[in-house]
Amino acid sequence: MRWVESGDVRLALYEQGDPAAPTILLVHGYPDTHRVWDEVAGLLDDRFHVVRYDVRGAGRSGAPRDGDYGYDRLAADMSAVLDAVGEPGVHLVGHDWGSIQSWNLIGRPGIKERIRSFTSLGGPHLDQAAHFLRHGSGREVAGQLMRSWYIAAFQLPVLPEAALRLILPRGLERLVRAADGVAPRDGHPADTVVQDALNGLGLYRSNMLTGRRPAGSSGAGSTAETPVQLIEATRDPFVSSALLASTHRWAPELWHRRIPAGHWVQRSHPRTVARMIAEFAGHIEGAPPSRELRRARTGGHGPYADRLVVVTGAGSGIGRATARAFAAHGAEVICADIDPDAARRTVDGIVAIRTAGGGSGVAHAHRVDVADTAAMEEFARLVKDRYGVPDIVVNNAGIAVAGPFLTHSVDDWRRTLDVNLWGVIHGCRLFAAQMVERGEGGHIVNIASLAAFAPSRLLPAYSTAKAAVKMLSDCLRAELAGEGIGVTAICPGFVSTAIAANATYAGAPEGLSREREKEVAEKALAWRGYPPERVAAHILRAVHRDLPTVAINAEGKAGYALSRISPALLRRLARLTGGREISGLADKR
Repeated sequence: MRWVESGDVRLALYEQGDPAAPTILLVHGYPDTHRVWDEVAGLLDDRFHVVRYDVRGAGRSGAPRDGDYGYDRLAADMSAVLDAVGEPGVHLVGHDWGSIQSWNLIGRPGIKERIRSFTSLGGPHLDQAAHFLRHGSGREVAGQLMRSWYIAAFQLPVLPEAALRLILPRGLERLVRAADGVAPRDGHPADTVVQDALNGLGLYRSNMLTGRRPAGSSGAGSTAETPVQLIEATRDPFVSSALLASTHRWAPELWHRRIPAGHWVQRSHPRTVARMIAEFAGHIEGAPPSRELRRARTGGHGPYADRLVVVTGAGSGIGRATARAFAAHGAEVICADIDPDAARRTVDGIVAIRTAGGGSGVAHAHRVDVADTAAMEEFARLVKDRYGVPDIVVNNAGIAVAGPFLTHSVDDWRRTLDVNLWGVIHGCRLFAAQMVERGEGGHIVNIASLAAFAPSRLLPAYSTAKAAVKMLSDCLRAELAGEGIGVTAICPGFVSTAIAANATYAGAPEGLSREREKEVAEKALAWRGYPPERVAAHILRAVHRDLPTVAINAEGKAGYALSRISPALLRRLARLTGGREISGLADKR
């Protein structure tokens, strides 16, 4: 630690890492100190020169005798810090009030020339906030005002001081636990938090609700010339997504990234925050952007532009249609299938569509047997190493064995469960782990079936596996919601695919030959005429809306409704099914 003089205050300055490396300047918010950045700084100092300081009135830094926390004084403080660091350009990162003040300061002559990039967490430009409150929709504005009630309260005399003395530090500790799920540790909340909070009231009283425009602000039309990365903590109780969504008006060069976290995101998700800071600073320094950073750039060629999507069973039917649909909307799709030639044909079709102007996505073919644990583990590693962590995984691969229970061999059961259930389990566990480690959310789609909730005499193994997939999806959705990862179970009824042609027929009830049974099933699916492309459209919509369960087409919806209203009726219907009704077999692939 060393001291930096700025007018009538001394600022405590902290540095770590190689001074010859690019410099990252971390500015804390209210009522924190530089210690809120401990975890992130420790993850950055092997590649960057990391600089932090306690802002005026916080931590070990002095408080102004005249109580002035206006933008002019804050600008003088940052200028003094930049002078002390001595670097021609730094990558500025601000959280909460550290971000609020930085939005103003990056537009000031004498400072803006020394800021190479700015990363904002949880603190908007005050001009942006004022514009949003004037022009945003009534519901959105009301929501933000409810989040910001304390700003008006802080303008009152005496009462805020009394309340802060009463509730801190225990109140702040409870808030950090509740909002972010992290325990207090040495340095956060700081031992000085009560006095820091009292001093920091000057930030609100000097800069908000005063009607005075700070010197150096160019007004409501001002924009940042600095490249800006906005990291949105999607569960921040103080700043709404609607307010942050208007940031593009103030930053023409904007990268918008999201973390499913609360206000103190640098405490709850330090690895994710550090990675985002490093990727952005590295890109500004000349490194190629990561996939996630490319995706965060405002704009794009489709709703799934630069998303990485993995689809198993992509060689035909619903898998092929889903791969094509995501690619048509700008995604990069990994088409996986046990038949490598079928996977390549899907990729060739995507390339042909793109060439004809029907989409901007790209695709890659890979062979994988989803029932093979080692093969799936190797496939997941390959995807991560070669392409990155997928944003969306569609566990679609599956097989069907038809016939009464007593005609199913042990091998029939094992093969059905290995592909239809264990294949989904492998896809979920391997790729969900990657998504959780990355910390930016994602989505998993598991293709179940009408057979998941409508029993059938002819599909005992298949229906058992699909019912398990539906329950697995519900369990995972509950577990992964806190990580920002959605899970959807897709439950189609009869769909015109090759599922019946590729099925194994374990018995021939009512005297039908296996070939005759197969012929009946194929004709039934062809007569139904429900194309897999319509299922793919439902899948894309389910991902976009984060739906838990989607029953598709008339019989799928009717079966799902009956399973909730009258399970007994479904059981009675199952007793009536005969050899000519291959119910549920036609749902996919």
